[in-house]
Amino acid sequence: MITALLITWLFIVGIQLIFILLVYSRTAFYRQPDRNDSLLPPVPSGKSTAQTPVQRGITVVVCARNEWENLTELLPMLNDQIYPLFEVLVMDDRSTDGTKLFLENEIAHLSRVRFIRIEKEHEHVTPKKYALTIAIKKASYPTVLLTDADCRPASTDWLAGMVAPMETGTKDISLGFSPYEPQPGFLNLLIRSETLFTAIQYFSLALAGSPYMGVGRNLAYRTSVFFDNKGFYTHKNVVGGDDDLFINEVATCSNTAICLDPNTFMWSKPKTTWTDWRLQKRRHLNVGKYYKSGNKFRLGLLTGSHVLNWLLALAVGLIVLVHELLHTSFTASEWLLLLAGTGLFIVRKLAFWGIVGRISYRLGHTVHWATIPFIDLLLAVYYGLAGIKTLFRRRKKRLYWR
Repeated sequence: MITALLITWLFIVGIQLIFILLVYSRTAFYRQPDRNDSLLPPVPSGKSTAQTPVQRGITVVVCARNEWENLTELLPMLNDQIYPLFEVLVMDDRSTDGTKLFLENEIAHLSRVRFIRIEKEHEHVTPKKYALTIAIKKASYPTVLLTDADCRPASTDWLAGMVAPMETGTKDISLGFSPYEPQPGFLNLLIRSETLFTAIQYFSLALAGSPYMGVGRNLAYRTSVFFDNKGFYTHKNVVGGDDDLFINEVATCSNTAICLDPNTFMWSKPKTTWTDWRLQKRRHLNVGKYYKSGNKFRLGLLTGSHVLNWLLALAVGLIVLVHELLHTSFTASEWLLLLAGTGLFIVRKLAFWGIVGRISYRLGHTVHWATIPFIDLLLAVYYGLAGIKTLFRRRKKRLYWR
C-alpha cells in the first residue's frame, strides 16, 4: 500500500510539473506583440485591404444595475480613451438608484457616451444576457469591448491595447486581465490569488491552443462571432456565463488572442465580505458544468492534481512520522520512491514559485512573490473545499447577476 501511495504521488507531482513547465510557462515568457506593429496590418489571405472607419470602430459596452456612483467615475475614464473611433454604450438594467436621471442629465459633456434603458425583465433569458444582447444589436461598430461598472482602466490606452491583437483581421477575440485592487486582510489575498491563478489558466491554455474562457470585465470580440453562434442561446437561462460560457463555445486556437500589456488591465473593486464573495463564486462555479467536455477534463486534471499534490504529500509525511514513532523502516524500493517523490515535490514547488512569481510580476504584481509558496497551499485547500461543496451542493435559491 505504501508503494502504491508513493507511485501515485510521483505520478500526480509529475502531472503538476508538466502543467507548470509546459503550459504555465507560456504565459510567463509570452512576448506581447508591439502594438505599433499592428497599426498597418498585413492583409489576411483572401481578405480585402479596404477597411472603412466604421469597420475599425469599437463599441465599449457597460451593463449596469444600480451603479450610479461607479458610473460617475468610470464613464469619464472611458470617454477619454485614446482611439480614433469608438463609442461607450451603457445598458441601464432597471436601476432604481438614480442611474436613469444621471444618464439623462449628467453625461451630455461626454461626447462618446450614450445609453439604453431596459425597463423590464424577460423570462426567456437572464437579465444581463438580455442587456448584452440588446447592446450588441444596437452597437454602432462591429467590435465590442466589455467591462463592468465597478472597473477602472489602467490607462487611456486600455481600449487601443485590448483591440490591437484584432487589428490584423486574423483574430476575432481578445482576452484581457482584470485584477482586483489590493486591500488589507486575508479575504482580499484569497480573492487576488484565485483571480491570478484563474488568469494563468485561461491565458496559458489559450496560448497552448485550448482557449476556454474570458472575463467579462475585460473582453473584446467581433459582433459577427456573436451572431454567427446565436449569441447566448444555448445557455440563455443560466445565471452567469455571459463571458466564460460564450467564449467556451466560440473560441478556437486560431481566432483567439491574449493581451498582457499592463496598460490594458481593467482594475476591479473586490468583494469586502465573505458573504458577497461566496455568492459571487457560486455564480462562477454554477456555469463550470456547462463547459465542453475537453475543457472540463483539462481543468479537472489541473486543479485535481494541484489538490492531490498536497494531500498526498501530507499522507506521505504522516506515514514517515508513524514509521519514526514505531521505529520501523522502509524497504529499499520504498526508500527510493520516497526520495524520488520528495525530490520531485521540491522541484515542483520551486518551479511553481518561479513561474507563477514571474506571471504575477507581469500581471500587475497581483500577489507578492514571497507569498507564492503559501498561496500554492492556500489554492490547494480552496480548490479542494470548492470541489467538495460542488459535489454535495443542493438546489439553491435563484441567483442574480447584481
